[in-house]
Formats: sequence, structure tokens, C-alpha cells
Amino acid sequence: MNYQIILEQIHSDITPLLGQGKVATYIPALSIADPNDFAMTLHLITGEVFHVGHVQKTFSIQSISKVFMYCMALSLFEDKIQGRVGVEPSGSSFNSLVQLEYENGIPRNPFINPGAIVIADMLVTHFGELADDEILQFFRNSCDDFSITINQEIAASEHDSGFRNLALASLMKSFGNIHNRLEPILDTYFNACSIEANTTQLARSILHLAHNGIDPITSNVLLHPQHVKRINALMLTCGHYDASGEFAYKIGLPAKSGVGGGIIAVVPDVMSIAVYSPALNSHGNSLIGTKALELFAAYTGHSIFSKS
Repeated sequence: MNYQIILEQIHSDITPLLGQGKVATYIPALSIADPNDFAMTLHLITGEVFHVGHVQKTFSIQSISKVFMYCMALSLFEDKIQGRVGVEPSGSSFNSLVQLEYENGIPRNPFINPGAIVIADMLVTHFGELADDEILQFFRNSCDDFSITINQEIAASEHDSGFRNLALASLMKSFGNIHNRLEPILDTYFNACSIEANTTQLARSILHLAHNGIDPITSNVLLHPQHVKRINALMLTCGHYDASGEFAYKIGLPAKSGVGGGIIAVVPDVMSIAVYSPALNSHGNSLIGTKALELFAAYTGHSIFSKS
């Protein structure tokens, strides 16, 4: 299969759609993103890499960081997660207070904001003030790229505008589901969201999720196979907030989005994918990125539900 030709066709197909959607503005530092930016990278487990678009353009990974935080949590204290964070689709927006109140401070899954905040609380309990550094180091190890940093301007912007996340954390603490002080937990969460990468680095960072937890390039074991199965299952069912069912229906690949405009996806035993386009749809997912992945699935036949 000629993946480069397929990527170029996708780029051609989505170009007329550029400008649709809206960049995130509730985090002021994200509002300056160019809605016409687009990049897509495929990283095969054989080591081949294919690109199209502005693949060197870096952006904050935002909620994609929740995948890496949950990977760490599964490896460190799997049994302790049960009862504090669920594994069910939310069916509500990623920062819903109503659902959290109704369900007694137990987030539906780790890929919505309150779920990730609980995971951050657990990591702060384990690592203390080094939790931020440990998350960044885990991401760097996954990318095999130690040049990656946190965008401090975006982290500060998230901190200054993160009133809803503060409310979520406060509500969960009132139910006894947050154990540490709120400030270090939220700082850890905001810093993780503000990790900056391009699509090449992002695709590399999840290659092990397409290869049973083993980095096929370095042969490093990054995750237990059982945990890979659980991460991929959660990405499929919960990776796109209240549009996760539609994404699974149309594309059929485990994937996770972020409001910075990035989406990661996995074709098990074949490749990892990263796409970037900062203009979002009404669910907070990249509008063009979602369309690009839909076209990719159509052109290649890649889906976990069928053989290509």
C-alpha cells in the first residue's frame, strides 16, 4: 500500500475544508493557533515514516497527555485506580460538573478532565513535587526524544483560566476522591497538557501501543501487554469525549484527541498515526483531523473491526 500517495490525497481532500471550525479560546494561549495549519504522520512498526503538511509545527498535546498519565497509573498502581476512576464513556462534555455531582465525585473515565485530575492526584501522591518531571520523562521515553519540553506560557495560561478544572477538583475533594492539595495536582495536570510536540514526535510516542507495549525501534518494553489492551479499549470508547461513539462508528480505530488540535490513533500491529489541525468541532475535537482520519480509514480499510 502506498501510504505517501494516500496522505497526499487526504491533504488534497481536506484543503477546501480548512478554516472551518474554531480554535480553542477558553485557554487564551491556544487562541493564537492558525486554523489553516495541518499535518499528518504515519509511523509503521517496521520503522517507515510518512508525512504530509506542517509536520515540524509543534503544539501543546493537551488531553492527549491523559493517555500517558493513565499509562503511568496502570503501571504503578492498577488496583488502586478502581473505585476512583471508571472506564465507561461519559456521554457528556469533558468538563461536566453535573455528571460528576450526580455520580458522587467518581469520574466516568480517565480521558475526561475530572478523571485525569484524579490520576494527577495519584501521581502527586506517588512522586510528590517531581510528578511533572516524571510525566514529561515518560513522554520523552515514549518518543525516544529528550528534547521535548513543556510550554510554560501555555501552562501559565491554563492555570490563570482553569476555573472549571478547579471547580471539578474541589467537587471531587468534597466527595473524598482527591487526597492532596489542589494546587500541586492542578499544576501537574496543566503542565502535562502543555507538553509540546509535533506530529512526528506524537506518532512515535504511541508506536508501542501498536506493538503490544514494546517500542519496535528500540525494543524497549514500555507497557505491559494487558495494559496496552486496556489503553486502546479506552481510546476507542472514550477518546473523543461525547463524540466517541461517532468516531468509533466512522473510523474504528483507538484514538485520543486534544483541544490543541492534535489526535493520535493506533492501527494495532501496523502503525501509529498523529494528525494536527487546531480548528475544533462542537465536541472539542479537531474538525479537519477527524475528517482526515475518516478518509484514512476509508482509503486504507484499516479498522480494528475489519481486515484491510
